[in-house]
Amino acid sequence: MLVFILNAGSSSLKYQLMNPVIKKVFASGICERIGIDGVLKHEFGEDKEIKKDIPMPTHKEAIEAVLSTLTAGEGKVIDSINDIEAIGHRAVHGGEEFSGSVLVTDKVIETMKRLIPLAPLHNPANILGMEICQELMPGKPNVAVFDTAFHQTMPDYAYMYALPYDQYTKHGIRKYGFHGTSHFFVSNEARGMLDKKHNTRIIVCHLGNGSSVSAVLDGKCIDTSMGLTPVQGLMMGTRAGDVGAGALQYMMSQEGMSIDDALNVMNKKSGILGISGKSSDLREVLEGMEDGDDRCRLAVDMVAYNIKKYVGAYVAALDGVDALCFTGGIGENASLIREKVCAGLDSMGLVLDPVKNNKRAKTARDIATNGSASRIFVIPTNEEYVIANDTYKVVTLN
Repeated sequence: MLVFILNAGSSSLKYQLMNPVIKKVFASGICERIGIDGVLKHEFGEDKEIKKDIPMPTHKEAIEAVLSTLTAGEGKVIDSINDIEAIGHRAVHGGEEFSGSVLVTDKVIETMKRLIPLAPLHNPANILGMEICQELMPGKPNVAVFDTAFHQTMPDYAYMYALPYDQYTKHGIRKYGFHGTSHFFVSNEARGMLDKKHNTRIIVCHLGNGSSVSAVLDGKCIDTSMGLTPVQGLMMGTRAGDVGAGALQYMMSQEGMSIDDALNVMNKKSGILGISGKSSDLREVLEGMEDGDDRCRLAVDMVAYNIKKYVGAYVAALDGVDALCFTGGIGENASLIREKVCAGLDSMGLVLDPVKNNKRAKTARDIATNGSASRIFVIPTNEEYVIANDTYKVVTLN
């Protein structure tokens, strides 16, 4: 089955064309600056790439440009959009309504619209992508794959906030978690890499510009670091992560901020960028640290320390650990972060091999010492495959 995978953001659109049965990717790319001028970057074949400046006033023109590029000209990989058998959409927030991937119907879209207050930046763009694909490719099945679905197995004592209970019953205020497709893929890969097949206790650190940690018991998530929204949890590229409500209120009173102003600071001006004052890109901050910039050093230490605290907490939540996994742009490539996170975790059975840790590779690997009681894996994530495979399963079952 040929699946068109779509991840629609507010001003960008990532895509991939894949056959999940044979795990073959035919093309991938991104549309950027939608609503401004429009740029399409398209990768296909054996490391071939083209870049086009195309007017994209809305997402519709962006998707039309992608479909045109897939079917004609230099970037062609299929003869017609009729070759596409299904469309899989990344959907950020499914609330408690969706615990798995679903065929997109009018009712599903209506439910997602009701959930917009929980993800005001993401759900509208996700819905738009679905509606445009329904218009441009009528009759083709569309499937919504939710970031939050994997975390719906959390027990109530893990996902509830200690606010008045009616805030949950009236408004759905609770922890939902995100990056679910990545946490599912990586934890499932880790289970396959372990000698132990049952009662597996796995901690996944998805580390990138957005970062989260999950505790996975026998394939099911029992806790995760992100909350009602993605700002909770780890310190990230521009997100603050865990900040006490009192500190937020004090900042607002001192700076004369509205709640929207404060949330803008917490989401877009904090984290690695806010502490380093240099960049939200950890690679640039690591370079700054090497050049003697102490704020860059502080940012790196804070990133690693925050991850380490969650790892320790989740070892306790799981009553031990069989594998600690690193994934995402930072998790897969920043050996220093892995080193700092694992330092001192020997008593938990996690002993990092420095030689293995410093070797670069694009494949999944074990970087623990041979004598380590628990394994430490670096596993490249593949969220697109999860979306494509779920789409294939949903469509064939329906």
